[in-house]
Amino acid sequence: MSRYEAVKSPAILKAVQNARTYGDHNALAKRFENLAKEMRMKAEEQKRLLEHYQEKSYLYGRQAQDRKSHTWALMHRYEQAAKTSLSKAAAHRQMAAKLKQDDHGTFIRQTDNTRQ
Repeated sequence: MSRYEAVKSPAILKAVQNARTYGDHNALAKRFENLAKEMRMKAEEQKRLLEHYQEKSYLYGRQAQDRKSHTWALMHRYEQAAKTSLSKAAAHRQMAAKLKQDDHGTFIRQTDNTRQ
């Protein structure tokens, strides 16, 4: 299974569904950020390959156009995966921040209540 397909794996989907705490959401955000970084690197690799095919298409004969099309499609897929992963990471960062703020507020309220 590729890293791109791993995002849709049952284990990841289950982790997302079961995320309840600040730590859970923070870990998911890191995972999605790392995935986005990998996808950007793969997209850059495909972009360099596409440039090579465009400059040296004479080396590949009839296969040149197929290689260009395939490489462009992969590059586009990786770029989209990076965008999706970044948006998921941002959402989990936001959820983690809200949970951290709520937990901090709860702690302060509990401390105030025990003093009275």
